[in-house]
Amino acid sequence: MKKIVTILGARPQFVKAAVLSRIIKKHNNIEEVIVHTGQHFDVNMSDIFFDEMMIPKPKYNLEISSRSHGAMTGLMLLEIEKVLIEEVPDVVVVYGDTNSTIAGALAAKKMQIKVVHIEAGLRSFNMKMPEEINRILTDRISDLLICPTQAALDNLEREGFHKLSIHIEKHGDIMKDAVDYYSQFSAEKSTIIKDHELKNSCFVLATIHRQENTDDVNKLKTILLGLEEIHKTHPVLFPIHPRTKAILMKHSIEPKINIIEPVGYYSMLELLKNCTMVVTDSGGLQKEAFFNKKHCIITRDETEWVELVENRFAKIVGSDTENIINTFKEYLSSNQDFSAQLYGDLVGEKIYQSIYKLIQ
Repeated sequence: MKKIVTILGARPQFVKAAVLSRIIKKHNNIEEVIVHTGQHFDVNMSDIFFDEMMIPKPKYNLEISSRSHGAMTGLMLLEIEKVLIEEVPDVVVVYGDTNSTIAGALAAKKMQIKVVHIEAGLRSFNMKMPEEINRILTDRISDLLICPTQAALDNLEREGFHKLSIHIEKHGDIMKDAVDYYSQFSAEKSTIIKDHELKNSCFVLATIHRQENTDDVNKLKTILLGLEEIHKTHPVLFPIHPRTKAILMKHSIEPKINIIEPVGYYSMLELLKNCTMVVTDSGGLQKEAFFNKKHCIITRDETEWVELVENRFAKIVGSDTENIINTFKEYLSSNQDFSAQLYGDLVGEKIYQSIYKLIQ
């Protein structure tokens, strides 16, 4: 039987990888070994998380976190290599743009093991982002690139990837499969709407966690000013990221919005289902807002998901307070149709078939 080693480093990657894991299990002709690098320490990723989310538990947990980018990536490279020597897989699968992604791809490629990059071709064109470096390098050394969008495919074309001996395919975004699947269970698995008495509320869901916003206190303050203004008419619910929480405490900033502790995936889905709008700097949440037919205000200067902006489902506002407020008012009166198929369908099955073909 052929063998896949899947390298994961963060909770969102596990949720997306679970889609492919279920399909692999269904076909029952590939063995999958999951490696958790431990990159993003997450208190929600307990045994209960894996049981409730119906996600296969990792065979290996490398527990590598809380280090500089170089130290983290280097140590991951060393430890992943040991796993690959032990498991001898036919292919290594990586997702997205974390340090775990580039470390897994490098370890495999140096051992002449084929690499599949899911979510390939995405670009922010901002080389100050560690994620941008990770995704560009991972794309270049992979054997199979799975693109989620036409824009991602176009990026690779412009960069000359069609001239390289790399298979490139566009199947859509596997996160859509995950949202469709887990949305069936979120209402029974989460009580967050009841707990915060949100059932009849027109609330706005907001998250801010990227270093470009949290490390620049002035940016963070101007974003929060926008959220505070929105909060005057529509309650803002803000599940706070540990990094953001630490920055607020350090600078004695107390935003006049509803701040709650980080929430699990089912609770986030329920918040997305029931909110009026989303304000975020998270790439994943931008798409999940769209999947739940909600407009998204993007507090960044760019986005990898350009089709959301081009089709006016989302708008980039940076950290501009007035732009945040005006965009909120604009979207509040919108009755836009969200039926557009931007991210494909049955994506996991298509990805599985491509990987199976690669390793035959």
